[in-house]
Amino acid sequence: MGPRVQLPPEIQLAQRLAGNEQVTRDRAVRKLRKYIVARTQRAEGSFTHDELLKVWKGLFYCMWMQDKPLLQEELGRTISQLVHAFQTTEAQQLFLQTFWQTMNREWTGIDRLRLDKFYMLMRMVLHESLKALKMRAWEERQTERLLELLTTEILHPDSQAPNGVKSHFLEVFLEELTKVGADELTADQNLRLIEPFCRVAARTQDPLVLHSITRGIFETIVEQAPLAIEELMNELEAQEEEEEEETSEGEEQDRAVLPGKPPRGSVRAAEPVLGEEQVEDDDDDDDDHAGSVLQFDYEAVANRLFEMASHQDTPPLNRKRLYKVIRKLQDLAEGLFPEDEVPEKAYRNPRGGRRVRMKRRLSQARWQDTAGRGAEEASCPEPSPRSARRRRRRSAGADPAVPQEQPGGKFQSLLFLHISPLPT
Repeated sequence: MGPRVQLPPEIQLAQRLAGNEQVTRDRAVRKLRKYIVARTQRAEGSFTHDELLKVWKGLFYCMWMQDKPLLQEELGRTISQLVHAFQTTEAQQLFLQTFWQTMNREWTGIDRLRLDKFYMLMRMVLHESLKALKMRAWEERQTERLLELLTTEILHPDSQAPNGVKSHFLEVFLEELTKVGADELTADQNLRLIEPFCRVAARTQDPLVLHSITRGIFETIVEQAPLAIEELMNELEAQEEEEEEETSEGEEQDRAVLPGKPPRGSVRAAEPVLGEEQVEDDDDDDDDHAGSVLQFDYEAVANRLFEMASHQDTPPLNRKRLYKVIRKLQDLAEGLFPEDEVPEKAYRNPRGGRRVRMKRRLSQARWQDTAGRGAEEASCPEPSPRSARRRRRRSAGADPAVPQEQPGGKFQSLLFLHISPLPT
């Protein structure tokens, strides 16, 4: 009997990841993380493309075999956080590339009962990918590489991404970017992060991709504009309050104060001793960050989108759809917010009319209509005898307590007591 052939470590781990027993799969995931850390620490120990495809094959079926919802979420988080186990950015990029290639290849074989957990896995992997950028302070070169990877593997016409993968990615991208970087990303950085979507929306021949980008990226930015502006104003007010407190604290310190007593109105005097309630409030900071909104320079976004949409090679359908978005962004740049009662025809106004202008025209038309009716009533002839009799019959049962104008120029109220006759 010949010697037994030793399988590569990646194949051994993939087989255990797809095992029938949950204990075996969990142990394989832990070993995989240690193996990734140990191998990528060496300069010559980087993974190849085929090796990571085999690893993701095992991870895919590891997720496939997990049927319990809570354990699915825990497993999805563990798998997505493997991206941080790689010690080099090149290995991280290759790991993410092979993930999306695996999802594109295996997507058509997923039954509808297992779709939700793979939707969740895609969201979590995207979240950890953006978090890896955040750990590198949103370095421009690394950001461009990740966006190029996502565009090539998911949105490029030559990619094999199914419609489900494309639509879900475009639906959750802005949400996950908000969760990860809304508190520190600037408007210029956000513009660079959505620039590939502007380019794809202007060139794509796929109506689904155009609709998903318009709805999931651009219209979401428009819908969140009031929240973004409100958050910006709150930040400015908070900064002003801090400056006022610092100024007042400096003035109080200049005065003669007894030793051991903090100045009245200072931060130290107003700061209570931390108790259980304060600790609980500190633990809820993540909930406050969850409500943050990305900040955008709407004029810059409109200009960049117009630059892409006005290109000669842009399909007419794409140009028409993007011009509607550009008008909305230009309105936001001018401080004009959309009004729900104004019809969509306001966007198709060939003279460049805005929603607010349309609203003013509607209000002016209503005023002229009301004035016209008043003039018609004033110019009406005297009623005929028959009309007068009808009017008297209608008002026969009405309350006679109608204020009459007195010679002094004031109205006086008349009180009438209606006493029903007693029964005889």
